[in-house]
Amino acid sequence: MEEKNKKKEKNKILNEGIPDPKQIEKEIGDFLAKKFGGTVKVVSPVVLPREVPAEKSKKKPENIIDFDLTPEELIFYLDQYIVKQDDAKAVLSTKICTHFNRIKRLGEATVEMDDMVGSIKNNVLMIGPTGVGKTYMIKLIAKKIGVPFAKGDATKFSETGYVGGDVEDLVRDLVRDADDDIGIAQYGIVYIDEIDKIASSRNLVGADISRTGVQRALLKPMEDTDVEMKAQHDPISMIQEIERYRKTGKREKRTVNTKNILFIMSGAFSEIPEIITRRLTKQNIGFGAQLKNAEEDTKKLKHVKSEDLIEFGFESEFIGRLPVIAVFERLSENDLYEILKNPSNPILLGKRLDFSAYGIDIKFHDDLLGALACRAFEENTGARGLVSAMEKALLLFEKRLPSTDIKIFPATTLVIDSPEAYMEKILSSPGSDQESVYKQLVINEKEFIKKYLISRKTTFSNKYNIALTAPQIDIAAEYYSRNIMDIGTVLKKIKAYYDEVKKIELFFFNMHDINIIFEDDAVDYIMEQFIVYSIKLEDFCKDLTQNFEHGLKLIRERTGRNRFFITKNALIVPDDYISNLIKKELKKN
Repeated sequence: MEEKNKKKEKNKILNEGIPDPKQIEKEIGDFLAKKFGGTVKVVSPVVLPREVPAEKSKKKPENIIDFDLTPEELIFYLDQYIVKQDDAKAVLSTKICTHFNRIKRLGEATVEMDDMVGSIKNNVLMIGPTGVGKTYMIKLIAKKIGVPFAKGDATKFSETGYVGGDVEDLVRDLVRDADDDIGIAQYGIVYIDEIDKIASSRNLVGADISRTGVQRALLKPMEDTDVEMKAQHDPISMIQEIERYRKTGKREKRTVNTKNILFIMSGAFSEIPEIITRRLTKQNIGFGAQLKNAEEDTKKLKHVKSEDLIEFGFESEFIGRLPVIAVFERLSENDLYEILKNPSNPILLGKRLDFSAYGIDIKFHDDLLGALACRAFEENTGARGLVSAMEKALLLFEKRLPSTDIKIFPATTLVIDSPEAYMEKILSSPGSDQESVYKQLVINEKEFIKKYLISRKTTFSNKYNIALTAPQIDIAAEYYSRNIMDIGTVLKKIKAYYDEVKKIELFFFNMHDINIIFEDDAVDYIMEQFIVYSIKLEDFCKDLTQNFEHGLKLIRERTGRNRFFITKNALIVPDDYISNLIKKELKKN
């Protein structure tokens, strides 16, 4: 009988089905509530789902980056900011443009070209002395292209990888720079400086594991691998993972593929010239021991080969993933002076910003720039020495002038030759003497900008789609002198003002049904009113209506003419223009 009841109970369970876990939890909770009140409760354990790796997409790369630059266009952009380094500009611009245009081409291809020809990345190794613009050039390129950019220092790597993490953290930094958009981050640039510091020591017996280990850790990311976004050592990535799970209820494995990430590495490689010299001397080229100065060392770098880098301390597999080598030249004293004279250089613009923060406008004498270049050259740290020389020369004035009422500061060689005496002179007689010197420096600055624009007129005109007439060049020089910005930004502003002027023609037509066309001299005159004399657009349009509406409507009513060309002289003396136009039209009739 008992056996029959068990069988009956079993059939009942099978018929009713296995109870739901939530139902069981509820029944247990009700039982505990009756027995113990509200003091005992059932807490369900949180069971995270298994991590499911994201499937690799077979789709062609999406055209995420709207890249349409040619190597020559990128070289022109770099020329505005960087002095010298023509060979390095050519190599980097060509290979970087090829890299991103190739990605774009593959995204548009109708066949799987990537599978047919394989994928060889043009990762770049930059070699050159410190302070010649290696890092600055890569930052400019990344800014111009508009791709995510991550910079790391090779000296922060250890045998286990990045301090507190690993070398793959640089790839994760790309994702952060791309606002957590993995799709965009996979087309970024990773830049690693001081790469020569992870070369193994040549005077060490046995393998230098702490350095070769870092080289090996970089091999896969430099080629094609998936880097997981979650890192055990990174609390931020762990928190992000938890937040993502709370929002979506899913725990997918997020990875970044490095196939299209461009790796660029740089270093001074100060001992490489000796290695090149030994190799060339053995080959009886006669290019050896007699060449000892820094300039000749730079020339030797142009003969660098993979075998020299391997002897320097890099593994062949590592060098094999850096097929492109760009050599930077050492900067001469004249080069440093040209950097300071460059209207787009960040050193002078930065110092102008420093003083502008206190409402002080500083102008520099050419002789002072030459003296600063001389001091920087003596430091033998390249362009970095310019920053140091500039700060030392102007620190006294930057400290004391903000506490005064002085608003203009002509920086001459006196800031170096006799800073205390010059400071005392400025404070004791801040009047006409200082103003006359300042005004002359302003004139000199404008004249230099005009010559600079004229020498590059065709290139700038094509680049910024502006005619750069003589009046427009004068306006650009005035705008540069009044504002703190590089020359490219100035020309963009001029173009924006030009476009605004052309919109006035449309405004006048919409308001009065009269078609006016500004002649070139009128356009330049209006831009001058906006930029030099700070005339507001609304006020100008109001005056334009007041001066021309009734007269032009009268002519239209009598002659039927509705298209009028406005010259600069017409804007200056509108009554004469209207009067002469009426007389001319009446004679025709």
